[in-house]
Amino acid sequence: MAKPITKFVCQQCGAEAPKWLGRCPQCGEWNSLVETKLGIPDRVSGEIISQAKPQKLSQIKSVFQSRMKTGISEFDLVLGGGIVSGSVVLVSGEPGIGKSTLMLQLISQIDKKRTPPLYVSGEESLQQIKIRAQRLNLKIPETLFLTETNVETICAQIRDLRPKMVIIDSIQTCWTSSLSGMAGSVGQVRESAAMFLKVAKKEGIPLLLVGHVTKAGAIAGPKVLEHMVDTVIYIEGERFGGARLLRATKNRFGATDEVGVFEMTDKGLIEVTNPSRLFLKERVKKTPGSVVVATLEGTRPVLVEIQALVVPTTLVIPRRIGQGIDGRRLQLISAVLTKQLRLPLATFDVYVNVVGGIRIDEPGSDLGVALAIISSFKGISLDPKTVCFGEIGLLGEIREISQTDKRKKEARKLGLTEIISPEKFASVSQLARELFKK
Repeated sequence: MAKPITKFVCQQCGAEAPKWLGRCPQCGEWNSLVETKLGIPDRVSGEIISQAKPQKLSQIKSVFQSRMKTGISEFDLVLGGGIVSGSVVLVSGEPGIGKSTLMLQLISQIDKKRTPPLYVSGEESLQQIKIRAQRLNLKIPETLFLTETNVETICAQIRDLRPKMVIIDSIQTCWTSSLSGMAGSVGQVRESAAMFLKVAKKEGIPLLLVGHVTKAGAIAGPKVLEHMVDTVIYIEGERFGGARLLRATKNRFGATDEVGVFEMTDKGLIEVTNPSRLFLKERVKKTPGSVVVATLEGTRPVLVEIQALVVPTTLVIPRRIGQGIDGRRLQLISAVLTKQLRLPLATFDVYVNVVGGIRIDEPGSDLGVALAIISSFKGISLDPKTVCFGEIGLLGEIREISQTDKRKKEARKLGLTEIISPEKFASVSQLARELFKK
């Protein structure tokens, strides 16, 4: 069999080179040349062979995309109702966040089906996997386990076994013999993912790829890896905290606004059907700077606690540090409070934290951040049964947000009866006069 043609292509300007160079000779970018497989040459002419033929839309057969329930409802919710046959899902997260644990628990649910799944590990030995399964008390007698990193060997096993599902842990450990680069390099990750994608689509087998992340929080490897797969799922949360959130940043078979909530325990990840109770269970009541906010994660209302700390500073430029919220949004709200309420925040540091490791991106949390800052600055605590939501404009007005009925219903379910919303107050100044009269 003829050896595939490979060239080193610059990822910035597209220049080609016959061998790897530290610096691109055309654009001057460092470490941008990546080994790329171009194809198999014809034995006679040397031209690249292409088997693909164009088809009309009427010639393409319609196929019903069936979904397979995983048995983990929070995971199915993020995927849009289950895993589609032949789809490729990329699951990523920081080290120790629970990726392998979630995959092993997922296997234990699929193991109850007739056709056994296949779990391929390139990081752990079979003995290590068995120890983890015993620690989590998982019953997986039919699942097939394989420790292999060569893509050609793994794909051959998939074609022979035709498992119910395949999990590759992880894509950064896989390598293909058609490229000379080491496992984890840009070229190897991209080519390995392409080969897995091809066999999954052809055999109609759902395939889950576990991916590492860099120090910056991005998925390790080329960005094209996220474009190739059908779904990209991130596992978020504090490594040493209990809460774990599943978010889909890309989903070709469903929405990307749903969030799955889990709690990490000594028995693995446990589904949380009521996230609000999880995030509020350790709340200290009647404390200045603490406010409960009704936020929305996809279609699910979630109550979270926002804490603020306002302290004097000797710095020329005071600190504005937000954990779990956008730092620029915090600066904007601080500026509005300084202008509308004449708070001397220019001589104070402002720290804001969303308890539980959750991150809030929707504008409906603006009112909660503002109330937490005012409460901490004045040293006045709010009623423990108070919950708020609303967006704050640059002029200090409190603007309407969507799905207020869902937020109110969730708040009343947990006994929070005092609801502060745009319906009651039109501006931040009016709200401050009513709540902080002292």
